[in-house]
Amino acid sequence: MDINYELYKVFYYVATSLSFSEASKKLYISQSAVSQSVKTLERKLEQSLFIRSTKKVQLTQAGEMLLRHIEPAMNLIARGEKQLLSANTPGLGQLHIGASDTICRYFLVPYLKQFHQQFPDVSIKVTNATSLGCVELLEQGRVDLVVTNTPNERLNPEHIRKRLLRFSDVFIANPAYFDLTGKTVSLSELTSYPLLMLDHKSTTSAFIHSLFLQHQLELIPEVELSSNDLLMDLARIGLGIACIPDYCLSDQATDLVVLHTKERIRPRHLAAAVNPSFPPAPSTEAFLELLPELI
Repeated sequence: MDINYELYKVFYYVATSLSFSEASKKLYISQSAVSQSVKTLERKLEQSLFIRSTKKVQLTQAGEMLLRHIEPAMNLIARGEKQLLSANTPGLGQLHIGASDTICRYFLVPYLKQFHQQFPDVSIKVTNATSLGCVELLEQGRVDLVVTNTPNERLNPEHIRKRLLRFSDVFIANPAYFDLTGKTVSLSELTSYPLLMLDHKSTTSAFIHSLFLQHQLELIPEVELSSNDLLMDLARIGLGIACIPDYCLSDQATDLVVLHTKERIRPRHLAAAVNPSFPPAPSTEAFLELLPELI
């Protein structure tokens, strides 16, 4: 079907902003032109793409499906433009990474510092998202690479370029409130304590819930948060026993102890992944070279 690209471009801006007026501002065309373009596209596709009302605009099911295809295409075009512009300027262009705040703070910072020292002219952008959310950013071409926990149910294993770090999930407590130092605790016993966990949208939560289910146990956290740092803070004041990746612990965390569990908790990995559908920029390859690789 021969449909003008500009119609898809207008659709993309309306669909991502859910506003005809916002789309007109970004495209520098009148709101009536935006509306007319959308109507033309709907007529050609023989589908309603938006539900229009006086207060808001919503995507129809057909509109949502079309956006899933149009968004990666728009990002691919934008990426191509960036790489062409970068080819005409000194340096490596821009580096855009997707990672959780925990991975940024406890793993990536030294490598970002090293990369910035070697390539000071390269613009570095980091988008925070959960490890599950990072995969979505990667699939849409909105980031150059992601550093994520694995296993990750949404990540295509073929997209992994490097396995960077092996780590374990550990349960930690303040012995002033939970006197379990030196004791071996079963997962069944842990369910009798208030447990502090990352929220259900995280790979960590999915992994730990799966672990408990393997032992026919139901895990009902007392608290679910989006930050491992906050989990440690709450464990310090005795609100419960927190589950965190061991690389978050530092020598300064002397008020917290790691509990020994009867059941073995399988280690996980940090991995760097790219989307082969989007050719990696020189800056991406240069950053990947800096990252360690497990042997």
